[in-house]
Amino acid sequence: MSKTLFDKIWERHVVDTISNGPDVLYIDRHFIHEVTSPQAFTGLKKRGIKVFRPERVFATPDHNVPTIDQHMPIQEKLSRLQVERLTENCREHGIQLFHLNHEHHGIVHIIGPELGITQPGQTIVCGDSHTATHGAFGTIAFGIGTSEVEMVLASQCLLQYKPKKMKINVEGELGKGVVSKDVILYIIARLGAGGGTGYFVEYAGSTFRNMSMEARMTVCNMSIEMGARGGLIAPDEKTFEYLKGRKYGPQDTGYDEAVKRWKELYTDPDAVFDAVLEIKAEDIPPMLTYGTNPGMGIPVDQPVPGRAGEEKALDYMGLKQGELLLDMPVNYVFIGSCTNARIEDFRAVADIVRGKQKADNIRAYLIPGSKLVEKQIDDEGLREVLEDAGFEIRQPGCSACLGMNEDKVPRGEYCVSTSNRNFEGRQGPESRTILASPLTAAATALSGKITDVRHLV
Repeated sequence: MSKTLFDKIWERHVVDTISNGPDVLYIDRHFIHEVTSPQAFTGLKKRGIKVFRPERVFATPDHNVPTIDQHMPIQEKLSRLQVERLTENCREHGIQLFHLNHEHHGIVHIIGPELGITQPGQTIVCGDSHTATHGAFGTIAFGIGTSEVEMVLASQCLLQYKPKKMKINVEGELGKGVVSKDVILYIIARLGAGGGTGYFVEYAGSTFRNMSMEARMTVCNMSIEMGARGGLIAPDEKTFEYLKGRKYGPQDTGYDEAVKRWKELYTDPDAVFDAVLEIKAEDIPPMLTYGTNPGMGIPVDQPVPGRAGEEKALDYMGLKQGELLLDMPVNYVFIGSCTNARIEDFRAVADIVRGKQKADNIRAYLIPGSKLVEKQIDDEGLREVLEDAGFEIRQPGCSACLGMNEDKVPRGEYCVSTSNRNFEGRQGPESRTILASPLTAAATALSGKITDVRHLV
């Protein structure tokens, strides 16, 4: 019987099936951070049990941490307490912790792939909705709640109903100035913020095959923003080459054996999906969001639509139907987050701003996703290029993706952001977020107003 890639991975991880209920799913990798894990560890302590398989759990503080002076004690009380609790819990249970000063510290969904912890065919969970990022490697990866974090810590298993399957097929070559972030924003705008609810998505087609692993991670990262449980892309030679020699990946002859197994991870040609969406790459322009969910997206040069039910969102954003965002002044640009804080993103930004200077009205935050990315920025000479252009490069963390740390956008201000969510107050109380690609963000930083990057590349 023909099967999808999702079916094959799921079935290999089912430990048991509850009659008229969910499957008991074995979990290969469990990532934790400082925000959603403390209550889970407290639950274990109350029950008098230990972490079942600590060697399959990996931890890093990222959401609340400051992005300057990380060698100093954290000033914000709650953040300091949460990071201290994470450290204590990992020490008590023998869990690998990539702490603030660790050479491999970073955002959880960036360090997992770059260290080779993430590998094809796995099941991966984390108490964070953007765990779908790891699906770029051909994994079933999804976010879970705090009670589920406790369940996985206690048993290395999770109760889950199997989602339906959706295939999103994009064929062709992307146009000038269009990158993976535009692709996923376009898809979400087509489907809406709830169009993927109940589904696990497989991204297929020549457009995704032509993408780098970093670009694929950007696409899978935002699967949750259309309501999907997660998204994945079949592994191929790019995947195998990316993982070769990674610290926690298979080594020497073990790597060759792993590749043999990974090559079996694909969707059979005549496998059936519950829903299919076909898209031509040439139809995808540089994208922006105009509202308060990622489904409210438009081409950069198109006016704000007047859809019923969006009045509250437009009022919050200070926008009107028929208004163009193009050439609208903004004062903040944020390039970072688990969506776009990899070295490929910063190389692309550096290419655009090299020899230029950001506009005087712009404050541009640039936040690497990990210590490794930060080191690459330095080793490749990108820091000088970016700082000469007026960008402020900080230390790794989630930063201004969400208002849980000091990097907030002030009330009423617009921020062109490469992050994944534009909810009300997401980047700070009453802040206004416009999601875009790193290229659009960089172009906007140079001009001081929302800019069509196609005019610069």
